[in-house]
This record gives sequence, structure tokens and C-alpha cells, in this order.
Amino acid sequence: MLDYLVLYQSESGNTKKVAATIFSHLPGNSKDLIDITTDKTIPEARIYFIGFCVHQGSCSMEIMDFLSSLSGKLIALFGTCGMGDSPSYYRGIEQRVSAWIESDNEYLGSFICQGKMPQQVRQKYEAKRTSANADQIDRFIRNFDQALIHPDSLDLEHAKVFTEKILKKISGRRI
Repeated sequence: MLDYLVLYQSESGNTKKVAATIFSHLPGNSKDLIDITTDKTIPEARIYFIGFCVHQGSCSMEIMDFLSSLSGKLIALFGTCGMGDSPSYYRGIEQRVSAWIESDNEYLGSFICQGKMPQQVRQKYEAKRTSANADQIDRFIRNFDQALIHPDSLDLEHAKVFTEKILKKISGRRI
């Protein structure tokens, strides 16, 4: 059994960047970094860092299923989201995703940051613009353009701090 497993799902590479940052700041050699969409066997671990890309305010069914399959584990969540830097929106995402964690696990917290979106999203916004929704669509497009640089070095620094916070939270425990 590993001490740490960083398991993630990433469609555009955003969540993978955050996963690699978290993994690089975990101590020791009893750890692994795995993309959940590969066919690699997922080993058991004592502490799970589980990453996801946000779609419609939550995670994929694959992540939901994995979270609900865990028992007696320590779990931290992380994710990337195309929508802007909104702590209240991120809290809602955290609540919806953490709801899949069974009660016999210990939930340690989450880190969510902005991530770039595929160009098709911007094209979809542009195609939906009407005179009635122009202000809203313009906000969406501005957010899309701002997201193009994320996750940036500050986001990755925050992921490092999140990892250190989780390690501090579990320090002194036998893992």
C-alpha cells in the first residue's frame, strides 16, 4: 500500500499540471501519480489526492464512482475550472464533489483554480450572442480570455501551499 496516491482526470492538461505539482511536493518514495483514464491498475493508498476537471459545476461520473468506492481513507480534492476566480463558486463545486466521499473516510479539504478552456467554448459563446444576452456573453468571453494563462505559476504555488497544508494537517499520524 502506498502512502500517497495522486489520481487525476485531465482533458486539457490543466488538472495534470496541478497533479504534478502536488505529487512533487509529497515526501518519500511511497507515492504514485496516475491519470484515472489510463488502463493502469490503481493501487491502494492511505492518502488520496484526487483531481478533476469541472463540468457543469461538478466532476465526471468516473471520479464520482472512484470517490464513492473508497473506504477508511484520507482524501483531499483538487480541480481546475474554466470559470473565473470565484471562491463561492469553488465552494459549491467542492460541496457537490465531496458529497461522493463516503462517511467512513476523512475529508481533508480541496484546492480549485482556474484553467484554460478549449477554443470551441469561445466559439460556442460567440455563436450564442444575441442583443438580449450580449452583456452576459461578453463576460463569458472575457473570462475565457483570462483563463487562457491558467493554471499559471501563482496557481501552482497555491497548489504547493495546499499540499503543505494537508501534510501539516495529517502530521503526527501514522500513515
